[in-house]
Amino acid sequence: MVSVTRAVFGDLPLGAGTVEKFQLQSDQLRVDIISWGCTITALEVKDRQGRASDVVLGFDELEGYLQKQPYFGAVVGRVANRIAKGTFTLDGKEYKLAINNGPNSLHGGVKGFDKVLWTPRVLSNGVEFSRVSPDGEEGYPGELKVWVMYTLDGGELVVNYRAQASQTTPVNLTNHSYFNLAGQGSPNIYDHEVTIEADAFLPVDEVLIPTDLTDCSEPDGRHRHHWSSLGWKAQLGHPHGDQTPGLPPAPPFFSFSFGDESTAHVSPAHSGKNCSPSTASLGEIASVQGTAFDLRKPVELGKHLQEFHVNGFDHNFCLKGSKEKRFCARVHHAGSGRVLEVYTTQPGVQFYTGNFLDGTLKGKSGAGYPKHSGFCLETQSWPDAVNQPHFPPVLLKPGEEYDHTTWFKFSVA
Repeated sequence: MVSVTRAVFGDLPLGAGTVEKFQLQSDQLRVDIISWGCTITALEVKDRQGRASDVVLGFDELEGYLQKQPYFGAVVGRVANRIAKGTFTLDGKEYKLAINNGPNSLHGGVKGFDKVLWTPRVLSNGVEFSRVSPDGEEGYPGELKVWVMYTLDGGELVVNYRAQASQTTPVNLTNHSYFNLAGQGSPNIYDHEVTIEADAFLPVDEVLIPTDLTDCSEPDGRHRHHWSSLGWKAQLGHPHGDQTPGLPPAPPFFSFSFGDESTAHVSPAHSGKNCSPSTASLGEIASVQGTAFDLRKPVELGKHLQEFHVNGFDHNFCLKGSKEKRFCARVHHAGSGRVLEVYTTQPGVQFYTGNFLDGTLKGKSGAGYPKHSGFCLETQSWPDAVNQPHFPPVLLKPGEEYDHTTWFKFSVA
């Protein structure tokens, strides 16, 4: 049994509209979502003693969400994550987007989907928000009709995203909640145990764009990297089949096959040494094997960051499978017993450990949010995919429907 209530959360400046809050409650979870940016403002989860705590970062008042802040709890789009240099080309036409993250466009631009008022519709077990993104908004082509639906089922929060376009446009939608299973306001997430079911990840450059692997052609001229949207299956292999006698063995790669159409070969992490320079940009797809990004078995985050001398994560992990529901990630907080499992139909998940939080924002109940005080599991398509034809596609054409779902399942262990 799920109850849904609505109330006024606040008024936008200059009479721009009223923001409403929708509270979804089951016997295991309580979720507050506002119509500004489809934002999750609170998510209360019980610990092993039955005590509920709010496990998402955010603000008590609307004013907090209107200030410059790092997308706490919001739906981001039209394209989540980064697009290199804020440009892409479709059908021979170059589109220039709003630049808002160094040289790149991030999370839809200066005024993305997180900074607009959505139209709500109450459901029996949740709430659906909708809006129309006009042609040219933040530089994107075509009108886009968008629906985001939050529903509650026991200990599971389900988020469904749908979109329809009047002309071909990239679309990539996700929710940007920051979690801390010890409870929001806890100083860090170092005692969280993390698992991500991914054999490959995308290395990034200094501005967090997937690194250019340059030209990695086979001897017969075939590109080693090509993807289709049919689904993928990973296996370990070698780039040139049998090894040539007398020569050192070639490093292994991961082969992701899509039905009968195509295969993408994945290099070991940062292994572009086998490639010759090329003017074409190819984002590197690297194996997690033997790297800090191998999270296929549970790791305690703080110890793991120390062991590998890394500052944190802000990387796309390449998920296996098809567009069907699949396991993505699991986070366990031993102190409270809380467990978060994430399932999704998306091809990737951006694991972000709050590296840019600096404690200057004052959150709920006056909490400060320092570096590494929250983590995000942003299920989505891969960053800069509109400029990377070998990545899973992000283009939505007229007559098609974008339809993806992510499940956040909470329990105790």
